This record gives sequence, structure tokens and C-alpha cells, in this order.
Amino acid sequence: MKKHILSTHELDVGYGKKTVVGNISLDIERGRIVCLIGPNGAGKSTILHTLAGLIKPLRGNIKLDGNDINKIKRSEIAKKISLVLSGSEMPNLTTVYELVSFGRAPYTGYFGKLSKKDHEIVKEALLRVGAYELRDRFCSELSDGEKQKVMIARAIVQQPELFILDEPTSHLDISHKIEVMRILTALTVENGLTVLMSLHDIDLALKYCDDIIAVKNGQITAYGPPEQVIKNGDINKLFDVNNAEFIETLGSLEIKGPEKADVFIVGCGDSVYNLARTLTRNGVGVSCGIMHETDVDAIICSITCSYVAKAPSYTEFTSEILSSAKKEMESCAVVIDSGFVRNNATSFNSLLIEHADKIKKPVLSVSDFQNNDALLQSILTLLRRENK
Repeated sequence: MKKHILSTHELDVGYGKKTVVGNISLDIERGRIVCLIGPNGAGKSTILHTLAGLIKPLRGNIKLDGNDINKIKRSEIAKKISLVLSGSEMPNLTTVYELVSFGRAPYTGYFGKLSKKDHEIVKEALLRVGAYELRDRFCSELSDGEKQKVMIARAIVQQPELFILDEPTSHLDISHKIEVMRILTALTVENGLTVLMSLHDIDLALKYCDDIIAVKNGQITAYGPPEQVIKNGDINKLFDVNNAEFIETLGSLEIKGPEKADVFIVGCGDSVYNLARTLTRNGVGVSCGIMHETDVDAIICSITCSYVAKAPSYTEFTSEILSSAKKEMESCAVVIDSGFVRNNATSFNSLLIEHADKIKKPVLSVSDFQNNDALLQSILTLLRRENK
């Protein structure tokens, strides 16, 4: 068995005479989940449609299992590749069982009569995706999440070696996104299938995929394991976002806050960065501290906040850090006590709260509010008074 299920060499894809993405040379290994990511309009769908044989390439060649795909019969390609397109229309008066059974077409011949074995394969596929209880429902009665699982079941019954999916998680809530990715992962691990897909959700791509293909400005800008793509900084280069930054350490996108801080949050931990996120998305500038620079809170706050009082990891806070934090606090209109645990390790944060009281800064405590939204309203009220 050949190592690469699908290969391309100097492939140009597009429409008419217009090249959308050019010079694509890829080797897709068996048993891996490979994901195309990139901005809208970058050409991800065009690449997938070309690899699936729906669009003729403008230049170059595609090899399926080592053979030129143009020299393979369509009926044989259908036994090797299953295609799931986002937003595919379903026949409303067709039951789920009937729709999934259509996937057996490459094996059932002209009349499409299902054998006992075919029925067993259809049942197994429906059970595999958790949709067997839907078998007698009409497709028009399904939710988006149910439809996607049914379409994957239809692809499974083709018994392919390669799944090609265009945005399989679009329009799904988070639970259904994870369920779809779980199903695809299980197929690669347990059945040795290869999955090639496009995703808009960067977090899902980095967490579930074995390889990432980044597409931008008509070319492949990166191809490799997620950790390699992240390390090279290719994710940040991929999306032209001015007010956000992808944190490579955590694999998440964080919104940058205003440069001028109105609020100083005292403390460390998740309560600080969750509150900072709430304030930032509402246009409130934030400073915070004191924390250690490689802790998660400091990493996130370094993006969302205009200033973070922090020290190197495994070192004690110093009077210089405290002095810098006090100076920053004095320039802010409101101080927030994040509810940090009072002990020797957080004694400098306690000193910051004492300093805020001494200079008569308004101090709000997270513990006095039901949630961050309620705290936000009080902060906005104080800021309005300050600006009068």
C-alpha cells in the first residue's frame, strides 16, 4: 500500500483561465486529518472541488493512490473518495435511511438494489455517527447538526479511503462541531481513513488535525503539523486582523484592548483575564497585575490589556514591579479587586489594593457582583461620571 493517498504536483486550480491558487504540490498521507485554513475567498473550496474531480485543474496533475486521477474511471474514484459539501441540499421527501443508502451507488449497479450486506453497511454507518434513531425521519425534519451527521454517514457507506469535506462544521453549535470532529477522528484512528477538509474554526483545526495547509493570496503559505505551523508564526501571518492577535502558546485568538487604560484589575488567575475580555470587547481599556509572565493569565492579558505588571517565572515580585504597578494604577479611573486569594504569594497585590484606598481611587470588588456584566455596568457608570 502506497504511503500517500493523494498527491499533487505544480497544480493550478481556478475557473476558466483564471488561477485562484497556483503551484500546489502536496503529499497527503494515509490515516491523517488534514485541514485547509485561510481567509474567505482564499480558494480553499476551489482546491477541494478540484481534488474531488468536480473542477478540472488548469495545470499540473493529481495522483490518487499513485495513479493519475484522469485515467481512473469515475465509478472507481467513487469507491476511493467520498465528498461532503457544506450546505448540500437534501431531498425533502426522502428518509434518512434512503439518503444514506444512496452512498452505496458505486456498488449496487444500474438498478440500485440493496443486498443484505448493503443494508448492514447502511445500518452500521448510521450507528457510527449516532443517527440510527433518525432513520425513518424525512430529511426536511432534521436540524443542521443532524443533517451533517447523516451526510457523513452517507459518505461512510461508500467505504472510501479518502473523505473530502468542505466546511463540515459550519452553521453548527459547539457541541455538534465537536461531535463531527470526534466522528472524523475515530474514522481515521479506527478505520485508517484519510480526511481532507476546510475549516473556518482555527481552534478546531489546531486541536483535531494532524496537518495544516494554509492558503492565502493565491498560494500555499504553510503545510505541516499544527505545532510546526504555529511555531513558524504562520497563523498570525495568515489573517489580516488589526485588532486581534493569535496566541501561539495557547492556540487562541485574543482581542486587543484600547491603548489607554481606564481600569486597573488587581490580581491574577482566570478571574482577571475573563474580566479583561469582558471589558475589552465593550471598549474599556484595561491594565492589570501583578502576575508571572509565563502564566496563562499574563499571556492572555499581554494582548487584551495595555499594561501588565509581571515578573519572570519562578521569581519573587520586587519593589520595582510594585512601584510601576502603582504608577499605572494612579493613571486609571477605577480599580477592580479580582477576588484573588490573600496569602504571602499575593501580598504585593494586597499592597496595590491598600494603595488604591490610600489615593482614594474607586475600588470595586468582583465578589460584590453577580457576574462580569453587572460589574461592567457599574464600571461604565463610574467612567461616565469621571468624564463629565
